Amino acid sequence: MSPIVTEAEVGPTDVLAIRFATADPLAGDHELVLRHRKAGHERRVRAQIPETAVPLTSLELTPGLWDAYLSGAAGEIRLISTDPGFSLDRLDSYALSSRTLGFHAYRTMDGYLALKVRKLLAMAEVRAVWLRERRFEVTGLLAYTGLSDDGVRRNARLIMQQRGSVSSVEVGATVEGVRFHAAMSLFGLLNPGSWEPSLEVDGLGTPLRLSARIDDVLSKRRRLQYPAATVDGMRIQPYYDTRDDLYVGVEA
Repeated sequence: MSPIVTEAEVGPTDVLAIRFATADPLAGDHELVLRHRKAGHERRVRAQIPETAVPLTSLELTPGLWDAYLSGAAGEIRLISTDPGFSLDRLDSYALSSRTLGFHAYRTMDGYLALKVRKLLAMAEVRAVWLRERRFEVTGLLAYTGLSDDGVRRNARLIMQQRGSVSSVEVGATVEGVRFHAAMSLFGLLNPGSWEPSLEVDGLGTPLRLSARIDDVLSKRRRLQYPAATVDGMRIQPYYDTRDDLYVGVEA
């Protein structure tokens, strides 16, 4: 039986840890091959069976999807994986570090091991959004900022900037460690158009865009629809764009 990946995880130090299951011991030396799905270039590193650890930063992987193979004297096989590659707690832990490039091991829809590499920006990761009591309310996690999840309170502000306009609305926000919460009256958002929310946090150089990318659920614009509210005849509804950035839409 060919080896099967039972666990695959990229830790906070960007080391890919893989555990294999095999019916019989594998003879000879083996290499883990990571091959870029679109460009075709590859990286090869020695693989230990049944467990191997691969430091990814030294491989100079470019953004995109990389498929995983095991190469040995008997040839090369694409690695089957039984690890779904999803743990929100692990992804949250990974997001606590300041980083500009992210790595995520996952199982493809047809059951193979792959690695997603993408560029990262510090952001305010949205976990919940409500329109209630005529307020816009949001909670989430500060991601890739390097701040510690230490419960320390920091001064912060939620800013709503209307697209294509100089109009903006600002309100104080609560930040404790890397957790944030903010609430804003909907009466300040009654100009038709799209409003772009961001979070300013003391000690961070630039405002953090409110987005939802850590969970790796794609196409939130189609998959997730928030309930709308009507205030003074204006329909107000949060939504995500094609990049999974959050907006608040207002129309008569």
